[in-house]
Amino acid sequence: MTDFLQLAGKSILVFGVANKKSVAWHIAKTLTEVGAQVVYVVRSEARRESVRKLVGDASVYVCDVEHETQIAALREELAATGMKFAGLVHSIAFADFSEGMQPFHQTGKKQFLQAVDISCYSLIALSNALQELLEPDASVVAISISTTRMASENYGYMAPIKAALDSSLAFLTKSFSSFSRVRFNAVAPSLLKTSASAGIPGYVDSYLYAEKIIPRKEAVQTQEAANVACFLLSPRASGITAQSIVVDAGMSINYFDAELIRLAQRPD
Repeated sequence: MTDFLQLAGKSILVFGVANKKSVAWHIAKTLTEVGAQVVYVVRSEARRESVRKLVGDASVYVCDVEHETQIAALREELAATGMKFAGLVHSIAFADFSEGMQPFHQTGKKQFLQAVDISCYSLIALSNALQELLEPDASVVAISISTTRMASENYGYMAPIKAALDSSLAFLTKSFSSFSRVRFNAVAPSLLKTSASAGIPGYVDSYLYAEKIIPRKEAVQTQEAANVACFLLSPRASGITAQSIVVDAGMSINYFDAELIRLAQRPD
C-alpha cells in the first residue's frame, strides 16, 4: 500500500535538530522520505547554519524556547507564511551538568528550574503560541524516556522533569479538546547513542549495560524511536493520545536476566 502513513504533502514542524545523530534529525529525514514537508526550528543562529548543511533548501527558523519573546517572534514568522501544520515534534531537552553529577538531593534550584523550563514547559508554551497554526486534527509528539521511575544516578534530575513532560500530555490533550482534535503523545526510548546523551556523565557505561540487558543484546537504534514518532504523527495513529509509547526493545522485562545475575553475584 502506498503512502501508508498518509503524511505526503503535509507540513510538520520539527524542533531540536542538532546533527545527524539527533532523534529529531532521524524523524525529519523519515518524514521527508514519505513526502512530508519539514520545517525546522533550532535554538541559535550558529545551529541554523550547521543544520542548513543537512537540510538543503528546507526552511530553518531560530527560536530559543527559554525566551518568551523568541517564541512569540517565531509564531509571527510562521503565521506570515500562511502555512498550517499537521504535526509538531518537540525534541528539546537541556540539563546543566557543568559542575558534574551531584546526588539528587543536592540538585541546584537554578539548574532544576532551567531544565524544567527548556525540557518541559517549552512544550506547553509552544503549543499555546502555535495553536492557531496547527491543523484541527494535528499531532504533537514529544521525546521522553522509557522510564522516569528508575533512579539512575547518571540521569540525575532529568527523570522527574521528563515525568512532568509525560503528565503534560494528558492536560494538553484535555485543554485542546475544547476547540480541536489535536493529539499529544510522546516517544519514550531507552538509551540512545546521540551527541546529547554522550555528554551525560556515566551515560556510556549505562548504554553498554543496556545492550547486555536487552533480550536481543543490541540497544535501541535512534531510527527505531524515529519510526514510532512518525507513526504517532500520522493519521494512522488517530486513536492514540495522551500516551508515552515505550521503545526499549524489551529492556524493562529483563532486569533479572539469569546470566547478568550470575555475573553480579560471582564476577570472578
